Amino acid sequence: MAAIEVQPEKGQSSQRERPTTVTGSLLRILGLIIFDAFALFFIYLLLSDGYWPLAGIIGFITLVMNYIFLAPGAYPMRWMSPGLAFMLLISVYPILFTIYISFTNFGASNLLPKVQAIEVLEQRTFLPETGATLQYTVFRNDETGEYGLWLIGAEDSFFATVDDELTAEAIGAGALDADGIPTTIPGWTRLSRAETVRNITAISATTFGLEETAVSLTGRLGEAAQLQQRFVWDEEQNAMIDMRDNVTYFADEATGFFTAEDGTRLTPGYQVTIGLQNYQRFLTDPSFRGPLLRIFAWNVTFALLSVLFSFALGLMIAIVFGRTMPGQRIIKSLLIIPFAVPQVITLLVWRGILNPLEGVVPNMLQSIFNQPVGWPPFFADPTWVKVALIVINVWLAYPYFMLISSGALQAIPTDMYEAADIDGASAWQAFRHMTLPLLLVAVGPLLISSFTVNFNSFNVIYLFNSGGPPMVGTALPAGHSDILISYVYNLAFGRGLALYGYASAITIMIFFMMVIVTIFQHRRMASWEETTN
Repeated sequence: MAAIEVQPEKGQSSQRERPTTVTGSLLRILGLIIFDAFALFFIYLLLSDGYWPLAGIIGFITLVMNYIFLAPGAYPMRWMSPGLAFMLLISVYPILFTIYISFTNFGASNLLPKVQAIEVLEQRTFLPETGATLQYTVFRNDETGEYGLWLIGAEDSFFATVDDELTAEAIGAGALDADGIPTTIPGWTRLSRAETVRNITAISATTFGLEETAVSLTGRLGEAAQLQQRFVWDEEQNAMIDMRDNVTYFADEATGFFTAEDGTRLTPGYQVTIGLQNYQRFLTDPSFRGPLLRIFAWNVTFALLSVLFSFALGLMIAIVFGRTMPGQRIIKSLLIIPFAVPQVITLLVWRGILNPLEGVVPNMLQSIFNQPVGWPPFFADPTWVKVALIVINVWLAYPYFMLISSGALQAIPTDMYEAADIDGASAWQAFRHMTLPLLLVAVGPLLISSFTVNFNSFNVIYLFNSGGPPMVGTALPAGHSDILISYVYNLAFGRGLALYGYASAITIMIFFMMVIVTIFQHRRMASWEETTN
């Protein structure tokens, strides 16, 4: 019998699917409400602390997530939304933030937004002339765990809690010991010196006693004083008032510091936008431009020579081993080792090999050329350092060029060489007019990318000698073997400078340099391919 297919009635299908659809929509909306609530709260906290760039990217991600989960046309992107959010936060935001801080004074003295800089200054205290210094002993409440201080002054002694001052009689203190401290206080336990040290952070964050005579711990263990707030923020004057010295420090929005009339500044300062000042310093200031020009020239030389020598050595080995010879595979495998070993290990090994006192290479050269200990000065002399860095970089890169050259050589038809032999061309002429042009067409883009990699070869410079030896007479610390990326790293994170804004400006300039160089090289390669074809 033929199977009878029962079709559901029109209203039946929609009734079965509707609960699932409505439930899914409600769960999606509920999830978005929870997500938006957390995001808005986080954005509020960031804006309150003055971190508006991060608040902006969180807000943008929130809008994108709402669009993806509410717009029917964006349904396929729902499964990608977590990855998209992390990409915007971890990849896109750092780039945008780097661009932003290149237009600011962001640095060691200007790390905080203005709101937080004010909070830091308002936490500073001083001891007024009428203030008293007292000796304290810490007690802890047996029920609540709060702390109290037994304070001994020049004239009297009393017990202070968070918001009250009590006499010994009021708290029912027991007899005083030889140091004038109660042996017992009902409901309170006296802390030993070790217990006081372990809890000093929580105790120091608390003020004890009445508001007008509040006591705080000083930096000396066992000593408290009636400290007062030193700096008070005056919003109307846009200034910090020094209550101790009676000096007004006005907010200077051009420099990001609270500055008095005599030029005295308060630290920390705060972040402000300074426009193109970092770029102007990079391009026009002679004290900064001098070392930068030398660093840039060495950077280009280092990248060019590294690519040239690495490609030449790799190509030579590829041509030599392109012929049949015994043990070819074993030798080729050994030649790939520098490329297979992690770069960090290789660089540290080279650093030891070239050590002027104990290295293998200096000891061998000293014996051959009858030179004193310490020669050649691979770490002290600018020229020798640069020679060593190029040799190391060639050692690291030649296996790569050997591999790609071997593959490219195999793609060249052999009948072209047979025709060249018939025409009487020498081996050099065949290489110069046939092999090299065809090879460059194939590996040209890889040479361009290798130049870019070597232009930003931070590991080689930093792990070998951190850019040394240092240049003399520069406005900012710089090394003779520094390239731009290592120089920027030292400005931002090394040598105690923390010039994040200026380092970011140089980073942006490096990016545009690389764009220009890459475009130029691509055009040259395109013209080369047209000429070859």
